[in-house]
Amino acid sequence: MTAKQRNRLERRAGLLGALAHPSRLLIIELLETGPRTVSDLTLAVGADKTTVSKHLTVLKKVGLVRDKKRGTWSDYELICGCVSHFVDCIETGMETEAKVGECAEGSLQS
Repeated sequence: MTAKQRNRLERRAGLLGALAHPSRLLIIELLETGPRTVSDLTLAVGADKTTVSKHLTVLKKVGLVRDKKRGTWSDYELICGCVSHFVDCIETGMETEAKVGECAEGSLQS
């Protein structure tokens, strides 16, 4: 593996790791509808502000989210709006594969 490949794959692994929490996935889904404040996200996620802020920091670190200062608070927004679509695509592929597997098993039992 080249250094360039390693860097690319490490970046991707970091990205996937940042998505590996239900609260962060919910935050992504909420931000897909538009910018939100930490207070907005806190209510929706059902966690305290410190926890939501930590989740946002993880998402910012990998480049999925950015903040825009507005006076004493910040609006958070997605940099890339296709994250949920990416996860949906994987789920659809898995569901399709499971159905194909069920059909194949059914035909073997006949």
